[in-house]
Amino acid sequence: MKYSSIIFTFVIIILHSCSKPSSKYNGGFEKLDEDKIPVGWQWANEKEQSDDYLIAVDSTVKEEGKYSLHIFQKGATPSFGVCKYIIPRTYKGKELELKGYLKTENVSGGFAGLWMRVDGQDGMLAFDNMQDKSITGTTDWNEYSIKLPYDDGIANTINIGGLLVGKGKIWIDNLRLFIDGKPIENATSKNIIFKKAQLDTSFSRNSGIDSIKLTKQKIINLTLFGQVWGFLKYHNPSVAKGDYNFDAELFKAMPLIIKASNNSELSDALEHWIDKFEKPGLCNSCQLPLSGDIKCEPDYGDIFNDNILKKSLINKLRYILRNHDFNENYYVELDPNIGNPLFTHELPYNTVTKPDVGFRLLCLFRYWNMIQYYYPYKHLIGSNWDNVLKDFIPRFVKAKDSTGYVITTLALISSIHDTHANIWSNNPTLDAYKGKYEIPLQAKFIENHLTVTGFYLDTLDIKKKANIGDVIISINGVKIEDLIKKYLPITAASNYTTQLREMPNNFLLRFNKKVVSLEIVHNRNKRTMKIIAIERKKLNKSIDYDPHPSQPYYANLNSQIGYIFPGKYKNVDLPLIEQKFRSTKGIIVDMRCYPSDFMPFTFVPFIKRGNSDFVMYRTASLKNPGYFELKNPLNIVGTGDYNGRVVVIVNEMTQSQAEYTTMAFQSSPNVIVIGSRTAGADGNVSNISLPGGISTMISGLDILYPDGTETQRNGVKIDYIVKPTIKGISLGKDELLDKAKEIILNN
Repeated sequence: MKYSSIIFTFVIIILHSCSKPSSKYNGGFEKLDEDKIPVGWQWANEKEQSDDYLIAVDSTVKEEGKYSLHIFQKGATPSFGVCKYIIPRTYKGKELELKGYLKTENVSGGFAGLWMRVDGQDGMLAFDNMQDKSITGTTDWNEYSIKLPYDDGIANTINIGGLLVGKGKIWIDNLRLFIDGKPIENATSKNIIFKKAQLDTSFSRNSGIDSIKLTKQKIINLTLFGQVWGFLKYHNPSVAKGDYNFDAELFKAMPLIIKASNNSELSDALEHWIDKFEKPGLCNSCQLPLSGDIKCEPDYGDIFNDNILKKSLINKLRYILRNHDFNENYYVELDPNIGNPLFTHELPYNTVTKPDVGFRLLCLFRYWNMIQYYYPYKHLIGSNWDNVLKDFIPRFVKAKDSTGYVITTLALISSIHDTHANIWSNNPTLDAYKGKYEIPLQAKFIENHLTVTGFYLDTLDIKKKANIGDVIISINGVKIEDLIKKYLPITAASNYTTQLREMPNNFLLRFNKKVVSLEIVHNRNKRTMKIIAIERKKLNKSIDYDPHPSQPYYANLNSQIGYIFPGKYKNVDLPLIEQKFRSTKGIIVDMRCYPSDFMPFTFVPFIKRGNSDFVMYRTASLKNPGYFELKNPLNIVGTGDYNGRVVVIVNEMTQSQAEYTTMAFQSSPNVIVIGSRTAGADGNVSNISLPGGISTMISGLDILYPDGTETQRNGVKIDYIVKPTIKGISLGKDELLDKAKEIILNN
């Protein structure tokens, strides 16, 4: 595992650990429970740490009192061991300080430290783990200190502890917490009122459902159960208030639902289950919006299908639909500034590394309902979302090991065709599946052929074995077209072009063996070569995002043409750029990158003529889940300072903010866009946590041109299609840049 990955995983684990917060401070580890664990202390990531790290009190080595806490690396694959203590209170003050003692022995391959994190309702507010102190080797007892800013208006928990990253042993003792210089015990506090949902931790490690023997009826049962569960989650007022841990309610009801032997019994079981939740009061003012646009209206699956369910159940569900009167929901919020959904209080169950079938179905039901009610591009998925639920139930039931579960989840995520959607955060199971080694060739699909386009590292004479422009036709004896078919269902991207962009680095060129056989075509001649793959962490892949690192990001290519690479652009440089480019005949904006600064309301006005809209968007609704409201368009006022032509170059690397920025440029009549299909993933992202510590995202806003054209999956509008060729790559040409120059000079 990469060093940075270890730290990120550590942050995620301690951020989302699912256990009831302790109530009494025990910084000296003197108070022990019957299992000899310090009262209130937890071992984050317990299940995984048990193999590689021992965490226990030590009565022989201590700084003061009877005990210290000892973390000892014992396994063959060291990552990190961490202990934590949660203080679920808000204190009045501005600064926190954690003081404590550490003793180390032979710490290597990482560091030792204290750590502290402050959380608010929406996640982490401040964090420090002393990584910058680089505490390694063997040291005697030393006192250390961490300070963090503290906002008592939004903070709700303080988390402290110690950690060992890598090999060795550490001892921790005499931890003391201060706020504005006062011991925390003497500070003025106000208790946090926890929702009932937060206090229910009855299923934090397993669902109690180990296996399901599927039949046709049980698939129907689970399909309807998943749909009704999600409907109640986003429509029932008591659930919306946080009165129920709805994951736990799923596990409690699932055995009874599964047992139904026909649709009549299923309907009775579902009706009995929903009766336990508070019935909404009659709402005479509640009225569902009628947009008349299928893109903006919800689909409730089969929960109102009287060919499956009884009318008595359907009537109760319709009553909830017509009388749910609330604008807040414990499980979802809308970003107050942008409007994309924020999925709150979704437990990631990081310690559940091998989810049982109940947790696996929770993953499916949670994700499916998020898409069902809060994904603005559900109408663009390209398949019936109701069928996706039904089809994936057997797949999740059968995915019994960690790899099968993660790959099945990735297939589900990939099915929405959103380049923002993937499994992020260096998931160790997925990384192991893909492979720890990679050949140091940069390869892209050029003219639909996997083509060598560069080198990440010149090792073992690889530049003598392969040449830029060579076409790879098979890998380890498997044809490229067969590998594409294999990996396409688990390559998350909005369109086929972007799936091909993702495939080499994620699958095709990654291996768990070092020796790789490539069959290539060079100057029409086939040959097979052996290449040694190396560990991915040793590869510098910056050329994927910055093809010319030594060149300035803005320059005059000649007296008539200015060039700018937004991947390095900074708004503070805009006055210099304006001065440099003002007298040119044209400017090339090379948008084959992700902008490093926000350009629409800074750079674009400089080149724009007139005042016009450039974007519209739709946002989700808390009051009426599944509906999306069209917002007023945004416009940009041009300054008229530039009179030349602007050519924007795009390709599959143009994604998200790059696409949004291109739309802004296109609002000016002097702009031409050339290139090929972009990534088709526009709109602010919404993060999603799934069981087993799986992190993913979706595009959370529906982004449209002023004429209503959507960019999702399609990409931005392009005036002239221009694509690189294998011949051009071989000759070292940038054919898109050459075309952009030609357009400006011939204008």
